[in-house]
Amino acid sequence: MAQQLSAKEPTAEQIADQQIYKQMGVTDDEYAKICGFLGRQPNYVEIGVFSVMWSEHCSYKNSKPVLRKFPVTGPRVLMGPGEGAGIVDIGDNQAVVFKIESHNHPSAVEPYQGAATGVGGIIRDIFSMGARPVALLNSLRFGKLQNDRVKYLFEHVVGGIAGYGNCIGIPTVGGEVMFDESYEGNPLVNAMCVGLIDHDKIQKGVAEGIGNPVFYVGPATGRDGIHGATFASEEITEETEAKRSAVQVGDPFMEKLVLEACLDLINSGIVVGIQDMGAAGLTCSSAEMASKAGNGMELNLDMVPQREDGMTAYEMMLSESQERMLFVVKPEHEEQAKGIFARWGLDCHKVGKVTNDGRLRLIHNGEEVGNMPVTALVDECPVYSKPSQLPAYYEKNASVDTTRYEEVTDLNGALEKVLASPTVASKEWVYSQYDYMVRTSTAVRPGSDAAVVTIPGTRKALAMTTDCNGRYVYLDPEVGGKIAVSEAARNVVCSGAEPLAITDNLNFGSPEKPEIFWQLEKAVDGMAEACRALNSPVIGGNVSLYNENAKGAIYPTPVVGMVGLVHDVDHITTQSFKREGDVILLAGETKAELGGSEFQYVIHGVTEGRPPQIDLNVEKNLQEALLGAIQQGLVASAHDLSEGGLAAALAESCISGRIGAEVDFASDLRPDIALFSESQSRVLLSATPDKAEALQKHLADRGVPVVKLGTVGGKDLSASVNRKPAIRSSVDQLEKAWKDAIPCLMNS
Repeated sequence: MAQQLSAKEPTAEQIADQQIYKQMGVTDDEYAKICGFLGRQPNYVEIGVFSVMWSEHCSYKNSKPVLRKFPVTGPRVLMGPGEGAGIVDIGDNQAVVFKIESHNHPSAVEPYQGAATGVGGIIRDIFSMGARPVALLNSLRFGKLQNDRVKYLFEHVVGGIAGYGNCIGIPTVGGEVMFDESYEGNPLVNAMCVGLIDHDKIQKGVAEGIGNPVFYVGPATGRDGIHGATFASEEITEETEAKRSAVQVGDPFMEKLVLEACLDLINSGIVVGIQDMGAAGLTCSSAEMASKAGNGMELNLDMVPQREDGMTAYEMMLSESQERMLFVVKPEHEEQAKGIFARWGLDCHKVGKVTNDGRLRLIHNGEEVGNMPVTALVDECPVYSKPSQLPAYYEKNASVDTTRYEEVTDLNGALEKVLASPTVASKEWVYSQYDYMVRTSTAVRPGSDAAVVTIPGTRKALAMTTDCNGRYVYLDPEVGGKIAVSEAARNVVCSGAEPLAITDNLNFGSPEKPEIFWQLEKAVDGMAEACRALNSPVIGGNVSLYNENAKGAIYPTPVVGMVGLVHDVDHITTQSFKREGDVILLAGETKAELGGSEFQYVIHGVTEGRPPQIDLNVEKNLQEALLGAIQQGLVASAHDLSEGGLAAALAESCISGRIGAEVDFASDLRPDIALFSESQSRVLLSATPDKAEALQKHLADRGVPVVKLGTVGGKDLSASVNRKPAIRSSVDQLEKAWKDAIPCLMNS
């Protein structure tokens, strides 16, 4: 086979003799397998292509055995894992399309562009399915905000998310941010996008039809993002800063044009297959499209638009330049496709054709520079069952009594400290930078349990949230995994929606460490069990491993993105107390559970013991009973109890409602534990006086423990435990502690 290589590129013999393949993340055994598939030694282009396709980021070679545990089907699921995004039926020939993905490593090195291109990539996953993106969410993790580097990362990640989303005109409506030293040096930046589609517009990334032309659309290819996929599949080290070239650069204005043009193309009905050039760029999109159709593809790289002189075939195939798409049409539709893109001021370039030989063939400068079996690239990547080992810390935590701490008597001060903790504090500093009202369909803005976006032309809406408490998952991965799914569903239900399905982003440390792989296995066990119990299948997602810093792995953080269906906009419910005299109720049982809690972390300075336990039957029963009550019009407000427990939930409902409350909690527990325990399957409710008794009866009849706490009114939050005063503070004072926390830290 003729080879056209740059003078700087090593020969196939040099790659083997000098083990250059190891620099690309390819092991000796994997290199031998590649030689077996090719029947010879790979050249530099080919080893580059194999290295990205066989990276964890593209192949899931370390996580596939674990991912198979997830339930992925259900009566509403139209498309599960395997395409750009999952799709769930919402009735009336409509469906919701959604997915979450990470851009952790790029954001650690170049936070603005790392975060911005994470948003751009997830948007392309949605519109490549034929869907109109309607909302963006994110889930972020950073170290402690007292650290100057963390402040820099936080500021620029938020700036990148805002800059891209605001410019493209898709509202960023929700998300979550958590701060803990475990994430120092390795922030987590997970971006989620939600879209709407009619059933007959659903697309797949398939290269079907032998001889059909393959088209490239979007900006010219540059050298940015080369080896981005392998960069995401290794640990961050002191040398990582030198890999800024592996971070892509985004252009949201270009993406807006590509989005609209691609949706026009899809609506024309001429598309055979379409896929975005995300991780591994042209390599991944071409190989995957050919593989899904059982075909091959020939690419003429001389026809690929290039924004830099002298680009090699290696560079073009591995570039992750942004806003690019690959699509296939029939020959008779070529001119029509070009005309559609011309109307949007875009060129599309014929760069190849579908072949029947099952090979990915690459032509450069008129010579064949790559010839690889598609199945070897996509379907026959080695899959590893990594060793798993129970960590010593887990066994040690089993004996920790999380109620042994000296009783805290200044509960006013404790509440203010918890509210001022950056994890609990107002995220207005973050979401005020986002345009969350563009397109005017945002019904519930950031700051409540879930965001809600209405569906034009209907009385339906979509509720959406992202959730995960990494401390819980660290202390007990299986229980923490169950809680992550359950809390996401609870947030959606509290907003008046029926949970539909989840997408997940599994952020973990290095799978090469048996203790870390154990965390991954157990967390997925818990998540899968919760998904089955709550009838919320997994329709897609992302795995991000090798999230480590100098001190070790991050807390295991399997973020759950969930979407629910509000059947009638009258059912939309928020967390804020609504009016003077409304009755406050607590649904669910409170136990002495401080392990992994915000109170434990902020007041006692530790994360230890076991997290709150969860009974999935109890959780399912609570959610079904609560949703029924909301749909019957019995509920004025609903707020999930999570970080900070009952005390924080009361304060948040008062602050968001700009009104006080007077409550008395009858409990066998110590006041500080009763108010700050984070027991699961609990919801704070309010109802008008004429409906409170009916709400209480509705829940009790369905086996949900429910107690009356007090009433809404006044300007103070006054909370007693067993009629003994525990907290009394003006709502204004609590709001100041809650709202000022992050701005003060950022300006200090």
